Amino acid sequence: MLAFLICGHGVTMQKISVGLGMTLLVVGNIIAVFSDAIIKTLPAESPTFQFVFMRQLTAVLILLPFCLSANKKHLFAGLKWHAVRGHVWLFGIIFMVFALKALPLATANAIFYAAPLLMLPLAVMIFREQLTKSSIAVAVIGFIGVLIVIQPTDINWAAIFALVVAITLAINNVLIRKLPKHHSIMQTLLLTNLVGMPVGLGLALWENEPWHWAALITAFGSTLFILIYAGICVYVYSKIESSQVASAEYSGLVAAVVVGLFWFGEVPTLGLIIGASLIILPLVWLANVQKNKQRLVKRQLTK
Repeated sequence: MLAFLICGHGVTMQKISVGLGMTLLVVGNIIAVFSDAIIKTLPAESPTFQFVFMRQLTAVLILLPFCLSANKKHLFAGLKWHAVRGHVWLFGIIFMVFALKALPLATANAIFYAAPLLMLPLAVMIFREQLTKSSIAVAVIGFIGVLIVIQPTDINWAAIFALVVAITLAINNVLIRKLPKHHSIMQTLLLTNLVGMPVGLGLALWENEPWHWAALITAFGSTLFILIYAGICVYVYSKIESSQVASAEYSGLVAAVVVGLFWFGEVPTLGLIIGASLIILPLVWLANVQKNKQRLVKRQLTK
């Protein structure tokens, strides 16, 4: 899901084959699913706010060496928007932990994938973008898919928490445009975690639970996997147009079904399969529509 964030930072395009790009993204999405799966292994009684702070801490420790060796000029430019995104991200991770502890892995991920759908109305409200008939249709069908997965006739707080995660992802993805263009992906990820640490620590202290330092290993593993995924996305999207390979991102949901089945014994329900299909397939179709439009524009320009 970080692909939306990465696409906001332009880098020099050096072509690789579409096949290689999609293969790398599939591998990256499988790795990202293991980040969620590691969170799911947390004991039910483990302090949530402590774990979230440890995720922030380990992310900063991993990213700091890369950022210190890079150009640090104007590192804290646009700090206001980094602070907004950092705290949205913080609360998104909190609800993600709640959701992953209670929901099957595939169900949680299916709802997380509603983020691209939620980005459409947010882009209209924040940037006054015009929606096409195609994007409106995709949003409506996808929302129906989300309702099927959530099953609102039976109030399921864990599913609502997962939907909150999707909302926070959508907000952060849209607000990427507000960030300074000169910030690298590593710097952006560093600042996103760093600015939220005071509030994260405050919540952990307010939780008033004994510190479970064993969870630091779990936090480190989860963070490392998601950063490896981010690194793969940086490499792929810097070498090929996102419209050509972005559909490979949805392999993550298939990976979540497989990992959930074999690791946690979670058998996908018919409702999950139908709902996830209504979320994913229209997004793939919309990506192909946009790709065809880009091809048509290029042909007209070359004539």
